[in-house]
This record gives sequence, C-alpha cells and structure tokens, in this order.
Amino acid sequence: MRDIVKCFPGVRANSKVCFDVAPGEVHALLGENGAGKSTLMRQLYGLYQPDEGEIIIDGRRLAFRSPADAIRAGIGMIHQHFMLVPTLTVAQNVALGQPSSRAPLLDLKKVTERISELSEEYGLKVDPRAYIWQLSVVEQQRVEIMKTLYRGARLIILDVPTAVLTPQEVRDLFLTLRRMVTEGHSLVFISHKLQEVMAISDRVTVLRDGKVIGTRATREVTRSELVAMMVGRELKELEPRPREPGSPRLTITALRAMGDKGTEAIKGIDLVIHAGEIVGLAGVSGNGQRELAECLAGMRRAKSGRILMGDVEVTSASLNERVDAGMAYIPEERMRDGAIREFSVQENVFLHDHMSPRFKRGIFLSFPRMQAHAAGLVRDFAVKTPGLDTPLKNLSGGNIQKLILARELSRHPAMLVAAQPTRGVDISSTAYIHQRLLAQRESGTAVLLISEDLDEVCALSDRIAVMYEGRIIGMVERGQATVEQLGLMMAGVPQEEALQAGAGRPHAT
Repeated sequence: MRDIVKCFPGVRANSKVCFDVAPGEVHALLGENGAGKSTLMRQLYGLYQPDEGEIIIDGRRLAFRSPADAIRAGIGMIHQHFMLVPTLTVAQNVALGQPSSRAPLLDLKKVTERISELSEEYGLKVDPRAYIWQLSVVEQQRVEIMKTLYRGARLIILDVPTAVLTPQEVRDLFLTLRRMVTEGHSLVFISHKLQEVMAISDRVTVLRDGKVIGTRATREVTRSELVAMMVGRELKELEPRPREPGSPRLTITALRAMGDKGTEAIKGIDLVIHAGEIVGLAGVSGNGQRELAECLAGMRRAKSGRILMGDVEVTSASLNERVDAGMAYIPEERMRDGAIREFSVQENVFLHDHMSPRFKRGIFLSFPRMQAHAAGLVRDFAVKTPGLDTPLKNLSGGNIQKLILARELSRHPAMLVAAQPTRGVDISSTAYIHQRLLAQRESGTAVLLISEDLDEVCALSDRIAVMYEGRIIGMVERGQATVEQLGLMMAGVPQEEALQAGAGRPHAT
C-alpha cells in the first residue's frame, strides 16, 4: 500500500500511509483508537476505496470496489465480531457466497470434504455439520479462519483475534497462525495486547493520527519503545498499594437468574465485596458474567437469591433505585446499554441525573449548571471531544468509555460494577481507566471488575474469582495464581487441580 490517503468529513484518517507485507510474514499493525488502523485495512479489503495512493498485489496495481474483489485477489479478513449466520451449519457458512460445482444447488458434500482437509492440514478441529449457535467462541473463530482458507486467501487480516480467548486458546491460535505462515500465508495482526504482538509478529508498524510513525523488526524493538511510538510518551506501570478492605458493601447470596435463551445462566452464586477492594471476575465469554452484571445493575430479574448493598436489600430494586443506593455501572455493551449514539456529549452525561436537584431551578432544568458540570467531567477525565454538543457517535471508543466512566464516578459510588471496561480501547485510554479504578479503590469504593483480559484482572484485583458455566468455581488472592493457572480454571479445571498444574511457575502480579 503506497501513499494511501483517506478522508472523511473533517477527518484525515490516513495521510500518505505506506504499508507492506512479505510472503510468509506476520506484520503487526499498532495504534491507538482513531489512529487509522481499521480504515487502512478496510481499504485493503475493499470496504473503502482510497482517495489517493495505490494497492499493489504481487507487482500488479489493483482497485478493489468491494470485498468480493479483494477475495478474488487472495485477501481475507477475520473481523473482531464474527461474520457468521448462527442458524446455518459450519459447511453452509463456509459455502455462503461461493460458486458451487452443482449450481444453482449447493454441493455441501464437496464443501465438507474440503473443510476436513483444511482441518487436518491446519489443526482446526471443527464439525462441518454443527450449527454455529452450538459452537463456542473459539470454535466460531476457527470457522472464520476456515472460510478464508477455503476461499484461497494468501493474505489474511486478523482484527483483534484474541479478545475473548483464554491463554490456552491464544496459544492454540498462535500454533495455527504459525502453521499458516509456514504454508506461505501472510498475516496482518491487529491487537492492543503488546505481549501478543511481540510473541507472534516479525515486523511492527505503528500508526498515530493517521500517519506511519515507524516500522520496526519485532526482535529489535522493546515494549516500552512501542508504547512511546503509539502514544508519544511513556506510560507509568500500575503499582496498586496494599490496603485492608473495609466492611461488606455488596453481598450476593445463592443468586440465580435466567439467560436470554431460556436456560439458567447464573446457578447459585455467593460473593462478598468489601469497601476499598477490587474483586476481579475472570471467565470466557458466555459463562454468565454478563447476566451477573445485569442482575446487579437491575437490568435483569433475579430468579432467586439475595443482593445486599450494605444492609439494604436491592434484589428487586429498579436501576434508578440502585443508583440512588450508591451503585454505579459500566456496561459491557457501552453503545447499547451505556450511551445513546445520536445524543450529544452533554446529554449522555445526564441520562440518569437530569432529575437531580443539583441541576434544576424550581421545576425547570438549569442548563448553565448542567453545562458547567459536563465541561468539568470532560476536562477532569481527559475526554477528547470538539465540544459538548458533539454527537457521541463522532467520538472514538476510548473517549466514549471515558465519558461513561466520568458520568458513573461523578456520583461518588459506594459500589462500582465495571464490565469489560477496556474492551476495544487503546493502550493510553486503558492505562487511564486502570488508574481511575485504582483511585476508586483508594477512596473506599467496592469494585467488581468483570474482564476477559487476565492481565488486566491480575494487575488490578485484590482477589480473583473465576466463573465457569454460571458458577464461581474458584477464588484466589492476588499473586496466588499464574495467568496460566487462571486460564485452566476458566476452562473448567477445579481450583486445586489448576494450582497444582502450574506449581513452581512464577505468580502473576
């Protein structure tokens, strides 16, 4: 890709970007949210067309009007959110949109045979006859990889492929990727996790503000150098100070709740979180963490059990009643449950607090007070926005998350439920959010941190609970277990067996 320029109204997303990938190479693409990574790759995959510059494949200049053109040129893309039809089988999903030898009918027998060949060749264990909705997250990812291989892709773009995987599943994925490279495939690897980039890539290109800051051989660059290239400065390492927890702020007893599919998602959870304590809840996506967070926030009805905030029972309380009792909630799906895209920055600040006496003058809203409050939060939480009237959808993911954090913490909560607070957020915003969570701990807030990022859980938590199939199957103190041991527990291995399996290895801190 030579001198790629792509502009949107008021934004120059890519500015004279040059990027290349060699045969049999893993080339990592790094940058903060809004740096231009996704825009660049969407042009390579035909979703966007460059305003200037050229794309050259094997010495030929090509123009991609759609992903179909890119696929024909041997380019595949595995999106962070899988592009699969849940009600179809693996074979049907792989065959979708592809020419058939029995046109207009599908030749699923031939497709199934080819899937079996690819499974054997690349170690991708997947049942061609299984329906997508029956598969785990890691199995669905294998189907996505299978689709690109079936289509003959030689250059594959992987957009944050490890976001919902356990450490063991990441290791298995990397074995598959290395096998693909050995077979001559080229990979573009996009990730916010620098340790993964250092482990899998041959070269790294860093983008900042739509421009290439530099391209380096991975073995010749350090993690701190990459961070400085991405954010323009060094980031301080987290150093949580030991502290004695206070009285119980949240007590969960024998809690049960149903999931969206009509089956029991939470199966008798007991948990106590104290003032001035962060309890991390680790687990692979789909094991009941989201349903637990929604139960605590008042967005999902409990089937049985009790939820106490201090001495006050809130099991049947509404979301607003829980907010009034001191509960703050950072939802997993920020654009679905935490904000309104079309509303302005200021309007999103007051989604819960517009009835507060602080922001009223008699029966009317006091817009000067509201504006001053919103401006103070934007300033104090370093939210980058052109103005308070800017529609929220125009902000980057990291700045939207910081705005939600600002809104929730401005109430000085007694209890904070933070679900996936840094998912899809760049390294600079992640560091900022971590600092704020630790500041809440220091101020005496009880924090439940729900995250699939084990490094995040280990770095912030005083205690770590592991959730599997709707139950808490283990609880360890900070530093008592390695990331590998926690990963085993996330896969359903009992705590005692998991700790014995990793005995003698250094503990996570």
